Amino acid sequence: MTDETSGSTVPRRQLGRLLTQLREDASVTLDAAAAALDCSRQKVWRIEKGLVPVRVVDARAMCALYRVPEDMKEIVAALAKETRAKGWWHSYGDVVPSWFSLYVGLESSATALRQYDAELIPGLLQTREYATELFRRKNPTMSGEDREKLVEVRLQRQGILVRRLPAAPTLRVVLSEAVLRRAIPDRRAMVGQLRHLLDVAALPNVSLRVLPLAAGPPLASETGTFVLLGFAQALGRASSEPTTVYLENITGALYLDKPTEVAAFEHVWSDLEALASSEAESEKMITSIIEEHHD
Repeated sequence: MTDETSGSTVPRRQLGRLLTQLREDASVTLDAAAAALDCSRQKVWRIEKGLVPVRVVDARAMCALYRVPEDMKEIVAALAKETRAKGWWHSYGDVVPSWFSLYVGLESSATALRQYDAELIPGLLQTREYATELFRRKNPTMSGEDREKLVEVRLQRQGILVRRLPAAPTLRVVLSEAVLRRAIPDRRAMVGQLRHLLDVAALPNVSLRVLPLAAGPPLASETGTFVLLGFAQALGRASSEPTTVYLENITGALYLDKPTEVAAFEHVWSDLEALASSEAESEKMITSIIEEHHD
């Protein structure tokens, strides 16, 4: 595992924002901070971006440089300790790419998830059979053992939907009708996947709505699949983790959290909710497609 995949995602990002704020309040430039701390500018930048775990000794050195009050020093030190905690997904080794490890950390910390998918059943809603087929197609040369690890990570992620502590997040999903009709080769497994969608949608914290093909092209036609992650308010001076947009492609991912970027995707989400069928109508459509498979 690289530094970027070890440690706890949200505390890293919170500490990075806090240290940036403290440095700017002290009118210290990135270059000046690096020189005073006898390290590279890149190291300070990576700490401020939340990309790496932070040693308490480094956090305290920054506090001294920025002339931080005692009470704030303790908040910074406590966050630094949290950045070195490892998530459950690290036990699966390098089979989980670094860019996705960051997402799993955010997903497990989020209190609200909103996802649109035009192509596939989202990972949080997949059955073992459906996930196995996807990974088989995506990684045909991967060993069966490593592919099974990927499936296990995906299934274990689903535990957030039924956990008690911390409280399970709310999940709101909009799926294109095409996703439901794009079957995997094993028809019985596809029926099992569609039934699983109905089961998960019955959870009190989950909403599943279908965007009918007849509704026409949504604004999301230009964005493709995306996830909006919302977080609870944090304690102390560290502000709450900002709402983050996650966009994934075949080689990596983008994490957007600037207010203008988030606002653009909020607008796209509002359009999806305006066009999607109700939960009840969506359930009827899924049930109807299940019946088609039995014809």
